[in-house]
Amino acid sequence: MFNGPTMKKVARVTLAVVFGLTLYALAQSKEASAAPAAGSAAHDDTPNAPSAAAAAATVKATGTKVGTINIEQAIFLSNQGQRDFAELSKKFEPKQSELKGKADEIDSLKKQLNAQGDKLNDEAREKLVKDIETKQKSFDRATQDAQEDFQAQQGEIGNKILTVMAPLIVKYASDNGYGMILDTSQQWPRGPVIWYGPAVDITQPVIQAFNVQSGVAAPPAGSAAPKPAAKPAAKAPASAPPKQ
Repeated sequence: MFNGPTMKKVARVTLAVVFGLTLYALAQSKEASAAPAAGSAAHDDTPNAPSAAAAAATVKATGTKVGTINIEQAIFLSNQGQRDFAELSKKFEPKQSELKGKADEIDSLKKQLNAQGDKLNDEAREKLVKDIETKQKSFDRATQDAQEDFQAQQGEIGNKILTVMAPLIVKYASDNGYGMILDTSQQWPRGPVIWYGPAVDITQPVIQAFNVQSGVAAPPAGSAAPKPAAKPAAKAPASAPPKQ
């Protein structure tokens, strides 16, 4: 219910926006740090920024190399990301079970309509069709609500991780002579990168640096990395005609 390509697209868009806003915040912090002390009071009225972001704001892009990073992988495959997203998936397991029960009930009613529709009188058949339609609408609303809730919480986790990870990306890029880092979470033409080699990709080094800083232990061997959530499969029309 909550695993597959649709949520992956949502996560990519969300994380790309968060990444851009985080780096923008770093740039703003850099400008603020260069301002006269008289501006400090006004700066104190703004939302608090992580101290790590303020530290990274002093880093200047003096390198000339162009590098790449898959932001989605960096977040989802970090130890903290795997732990937090696995916990989120577990949290939603009861809701998944509830929705599966509703889907099974609707499927059973549809099979009943197909098997017995020609034996039912008009009133009984109409009642069964309306019952299916009512349950289907309720199921669709519950599924959409659950997905939106899941996506919102997934975005919060990604935002929290990326806020801390962004300064590490900036520092690693600066320390290793990079003047530009491009995100490869989306393949071309949706993303900006047509082709790149592993030599310029800094995803793994950033993950390793983040794992050290976070202090979160690696997940147990053999455990599957969490996957973004998905849209439920398309459902047959509630008013499917009975078999002849």
